[in-house]
Amino acid sequence: MLAAAERQLALGTAFPGPTEPQLRLARLLHERVPSMELVRFTSSGTEASLNAIRAARRFTGRRRIARAEGSYHGSLDETMGPHPDTVVFPFNRTDAAATLIQAHAGELAAVLIEPVQGSAGMIPATADFLRRLREVTARHGIVLVFDEVVSFRIGWGGAQEYFGVTPELTVLGKLIGGGFPLGAFGGRADIMAQFDPSRGAPAIPHPGSLNANPMSLAAGAATLELLTREEIARINELGEQLRSRLGAALDEAGLDARVTGCGSLFAIHPSDATLRLRLFLGLYNEGVLIDPRGVGTISTALGPAEVDRFLESVATAAGRIIGHTAARP
Repeated sequence: MLAAAERQLALGTAFPGPTEPQLRLARLLHERVPSMELVRFTSSGTEASLNAIRAARRFTGRRRIARAEGSYHGSLDETMGPHPDTVVFPFNRTDAAATLIQAHAGELAAVLIEPVQGSAGMIPATADFLRRLREVTARHGIVLVFDEVVSFRIGWGGAQEYFGVTPELTVLGKLIGGGFPLGAFGGRADIMAQFDPSRGAPAIPHPGSLNANPMSLAAGAATLELLTREEIARINELGEQLRSRLGAALDEAGLDARVTGCGSLFAIHPSDATLRLRLFLGLYNEGVLIDPRGVGTISTALGPAEVDRFLESVATAAGRIIGHTAARP
């Protein structure tokens, strides 16, 4: 991946038109996610979410959107906290979510869903829940948007392949940039055609000096080529082992915490914020850095030895926390 970025650096970092790396990564994404019939690139997942919402609103002629409680779709007013344009439905409560969406169906442009909720702590949706969202949105002409910024790594074709549910639009980020800033959104050709500038002014303009910058695209293409079906299966199996052993290690240490995740994603859910911080700092003191929220992923660079090291560090940190708590007067 670094070699690919270095080669592109010598050729240029930004251009005012399409480049070969743009075509290459778009084709790779379409190959893996056939529902992404047309693809456009942004500089972040937030921008990708924003433009998916713009596309849904223009296509349907409706204004409001719906999202699941606990979801994160970037730093947009409509997707962070209460907003008059946003309906919030319960996550993984199939009947309640469907009822609420149906009640607002006539005013909804899009339903956004994370197949695995990242910021909430790597909590996977159930297949039944996603299928019901697919059914109710299709029935009412609502654009279903899968935010796969986090979940794309759980299957070669992302979570939509993993769960067998196909949305109209897909939002991507993080992984597809290979460590460089990049987002993408794409989907049904008739919806994405609204951005097409080839026949005059597009219905939805999408300017941006660093959209589809070739540095991120080259790194992203190299990353996807390394992330084969075999590698995904391997890191998913490592993730399953880690979650099982992590839960057992926390129980053995007597630490009040749960473990969630899917594929190569995992999260530790301590019983309170203070315990979460102490566990984060305890792992840091052992030379292990995870997200302060307790979430993490298995990358292709990791193997059984690194998983063992991580679990040993968790056991040590948890033991110190319990020992310190017991020693308090």
